[in-house]
Amino acid sequence: MCLVTNVKDLLRQVASGAVPPEEALLQLRAAPFEDLGWAKIDTHRAVRQGTHEVIYGEGKTAGQIAGIAEAMAGVSNILITRISRQTADEVAERVALRYIPEARIGIANPKPIERLIGSIAVASGGTSDMGVCEEAAVTAETLGSKVTRLYDMGVAGLHRLLARLDVLQSARVVVAVAGMEGALASVIGGLVSCPVIAVPTSVGYGANLGGVAALLTMLNSCASGVSVVNIDNGFGAGFLAHRINVMEGCP
Repeated sequence: MCLVTNVKDLLRQVASGAVPPEEALLQLRAAPFEDLGWAKIDTHRAVRQGTHEVIYGEGKTAGQIAGIAEAMAGVSNILITRISRQTADEVAERVALRYIPEARIGIANPKPIERLIGSIAVASGGTSDMGVCEEAAVTAETLGSKVTRLYDMGVAGLHRLLARLDVLQSARVVVAVAGMEGALASVIGGLVSCPVIAVPTSVGYGANLGGVAALLTMLNSCASGVSVVNIDNGFGAGFLAHRINVMEGCP
């Protein structure tokens, strides 16, 4: 039974006579999830949320990841997050896969996106934050958003950030990624009129406490319009940024 990826397409096929109503009913009944025994694939997620299920790779075997991707064979550009090169190579033996090592992301059944829309800026405090930045940027791009990367813009050299103020102020949403004391998000929040998504990273010396210091700084930002995701959660920031970027009114 095929994976239901678009209810509207299915209904159009019923209307045209290409798909009998009885078959359509069977597909819709099976749509909520597909049980693989060790995983239950949410095949109805695109209908509810607008995007297909994302595979969290860490802790899963290559066989499990490949099995999920194979069951989602009708879906293009399946995001697989937190996946190592070795695991990606093993998955690629069974599924078409593009791997982006900087982001630790694999994209199963990759397909070129004809047009990236809107404008997301991803800014990092330092070069050490780039892995989390890339996770955010690649996530948003794979979902269909246009992303501009602004790396190594930390507050220790504020002139670097101000030199790209035009990019920041023209974005529909900014993802601010920083470790150490995490001040970057508050500074950007005071310079732009769009939403800012702050991502604390675990980069920093002992009292950084694995990102807790940056997290607390961002949660206590004096700038309005700043929201915060979990430590090192580039995927969550990229996903949320995409949703904001494609809201009604996006050019």
